[in-house]
Amino acid sequence: MSHLLARAVLVEERVRRAVAVRQATDPQPDDAFRGLYLSDETVRRLLDEGRFLAGPEPGDAELLAEAEELADAADRDGRPARLRHLARTFGLTELDVEILLITLVPDLDERFEQFYGYLNDNVGRCRPTTGLALGLCGLPAADASARARLAPQAPLRAGDLLRVEDDDRPFLSRSLRVPDRVTAHLLGDDTPDPGIAGVLTVRHDVPGVGDPGALARALSAGARLVYVREDQGGAGAALAGAALSAAGRGVLGVDLLRLALEPHPDRAVRVLVREARLTGCGLVCEPLDALAADRTEVLRLLTAASVPVVLVGRTPWDAEWSADPPLLLAAPPVTAAARAGLWARTYGTPVEVDVGRALAPFLLTPDQIAGAARSTAQAALLAGGPLLPDHVRAGARAQNAAGLDRLARRIEPGVTWDDLVLPADPLAQLRELAARARHRDRVLGEWGMRPGGGRGRGVTALFAGDSGTGKTMSAEVIAADLGLDLYTVDLATVIDKYIGETEKNLERIFSEAAGINGVLLFDEADAIFGKRSEVKDAHDRYANVESAYLLQRMETFDGLALLATNLRANLDDAFTRRLDLVVDFPLPDALQRRLLWDRSLGRTLPRADDLDLDFCAHAFELAGGNIRSIAVTAAYLAAESGAPVTMRTLIHAVHREYQKLGRLTLAAEFGPYADLLTA
Repeated sequence: MSHLLARAVLVEERVRRAVAVRQATDPQPDDAFRGLYLSDETVRRLLDEGRFLAGPEPGDAELLAEAEELADAADRDGRPARLRHLARTFGLTELDVEILLITLVPDLDERFEQFYGYLNDNVGRCRPTTGLALGLCGLPAADASARARLAPQAPLRAGDLLRVEDDDRPFLSRSLRVPDRVTAHLLGDDTPDPGIAGVLTVRHDVPGVGDPGALARALSAGARLVYVREDQGGAGAALAGAALSAAGRGVLGVDLLRLALEPHPDRAVRVLVREARLTGCGLVCEPLDALAADRTEVLRLLTAASVPVVLVGRTPWDAEWSADPPLLLAAPPVTAAARAGLWARTYGTPVEVDVGRALAPFLLTPDQIAGAARSTAQAALLAGGPLLPDHVRAGARAQNAAGLDRLARRIEPGVTWDDLVLPADPLAQLRELAARARHRDRVLGEWGMRPGGGRGRGVTALFAGDSGTGKTMSAEVIAADLGLDLYTVDLATVIDKYIGETEKNLERIFSEAAGINGVLLFDEADAIFGKRSEVKDAHDRYANVESAYLLQRMETFDGLALLATNLRANLDDAFTRRLDLVVDFPLPDALQRRLLWDRSLGRTLPRADDLDLDFCAHAFELAGGNIRSIAVTAAYLAAESGAPVTMRTLIHAVHREYQKLGRLTLAAEFGPYADLLTA
């Protein structure tokens, strides 16, 4: 700062000389209304003398040498003078520095407001004008090269170090101002400009996420634009931050979602670039997808920035976004060890929970992992007990975006493996499915067991069986086991009679699902995943296009998708090949029906002593969903009567379920309880 103040002394000397020249020729120095009107004497003086020039004099060279010696000493001490560093960074000439200092000094010493008001001959104009600045530099107002230093494309204005205001005025009477952020930087304060505080993000160091060495070398060699494409849970921003740090630069994280909502994003980009240049940082901007659709003009401003810019997103790069081709990279995933390590560092307190296992089903970015740790701390505080795996999973679920809630119904799982009543083989397949989701990072990522073909890291399965056999409940159990939410796709929001609209709706669902950690359930999947048929007319052709699109989209999906259908034979064979598992749900046998009757009636519903659940299990060949519906009906009847559930109540509820199903109520089927049907 001593160098800056020493240079300001030079400006003061020139102002003193300019004031002296003005006073020597001022006809009315004591006029209380000077600057508010022009007297005849003032007009004659202006006509006779022209504008003053107060350029450098021989004595100024000594002051300048003393100031620069202070800067040299700071350089030798490893503390570069900020004014000199700013001049090098922004490519300023000595004239640019003089103009900058002339404009800056009113923000360092309030006396200069009065000096400039006097020299402007207007007490209301306390900042230097372009004409006054040129005059203090000893340059004539008509010097084209000097005027060019104040043009919009000149370094001072292009770098947003100096602003020329009052565009409606003639050029020489326009006011000059140095933004407060530039002044603060020159004085040693590196607090970011408040105008961009809302779009800046905090970057987390994530050890063990890829090797930043290659990207660091490219940045050190002059690479200015980089695009890191990442899948769900990728560490593109962490890799970019590590590479910039290794290249000797700081990191400014930019949230493009918030930038897209700024009322003047172009102005924000300009301030961001200036901030990066002032502090020697690179910009790490994510997610690119926020600007790719309808804010490409903002994206072009970022790609044209004069600082290193690393963009992170999922959208394929479009050559129209930049005049220069970017360096293209793929983001590494966050490994299990790095994920657990970052979570533990953010949480801060040692825990007994196996965090790595609890977070295994989740695909989270480093920022989301840190957010999950903070959310877990709040959940544990609310519970008031020890930290549990459920708290860790709840914190991870809290990082999900809400976009999919508008397209699918979210279900918070409330059942467990103990609630399932299934034969051994389907139950084993369901556990295998949960294991696939839990270990896909290792198998598909670290071990590379799904190479080539552009396939994602998703897990897909088909649940096939009659209605009520437990398909939806099994999906809920798997979601609960993994600690994920279950999203049931509403076909009413998907199917559209207009050509191409169904595919667009599905694409929106898959795109939103790619940003959340959850289980996606397509119920009645045969309605949209049906077989392709022979083309006989235009309807067949477009139906086949729809099926072909779904085949491709399912392969690239990175999440956990479950298809449920009552009509397995109606699904296209190509879907079956792309599925990880096909689980058949048979109708329950008598032993399983007995368990279902007991569990459906629950433990709190009052039961009479005459309940014969063994008879119900053997006599009524029903699916689990029907048994559950009968139990609910019986509970309502018991509530109305104020008595426990009796066999009469249960037989009445079975009769109502038969009526719903359109089945004949045969007395022989009800055996010894047939008389209760008419009672």
